[in-house]
This record gives sequence, structure tokens and C-alpha cells, in this order.
Amino acid sequence: MEFDRIAVHPKICQGKATVRGTRITAEFVLKLMGNGYSAEDVLREYPALEHADVYQCATYGAWLASGNPLRIG
Repeated sequence: MEFDRIAVHPKICQGKATVRGTRITAEFVLKLMGNGYSAEDVLREYPALEHADVYQCATYGAWLASGNPLRIG
């Protein structure tokens, strides 16, 4: 699986996976959702994000949890 909306760069957010073009980490988006935020809530609070970004953060988290190899596009 490829993640074209997720980026990893060692000099950005300490190398954590971020939504491409932002400093919003996938981890942060997942924590928001884990604390009860809906995708719409996340988008309202962080207008730089698109629905596809939130969806891909969730997919990224599930992919990591599955133990499969990860390819960042």
C-alpha cells in the first residue's frame, strides 16, 4: 500500500509521519479521532486538511497496526 498524502522527513516533526505539506502528524489526527473527534470535527478545527488526509491517516494507522511493510509515496 502506498500513502501519497503522508510524508516522512527526518527534519520535520522529528521524523514522524505528517500530512504532506503540513506539520500535522498522522499520530495527532489519530489521537483526535481516538478522543471522539469525527472526521468532520478534525476538518473544522484544521482547515488545512482535506477529507482524504484524515482518511489516509486512519488507513496509515491501521496499516502500521497490521505489521505490514510501509511505503510512503
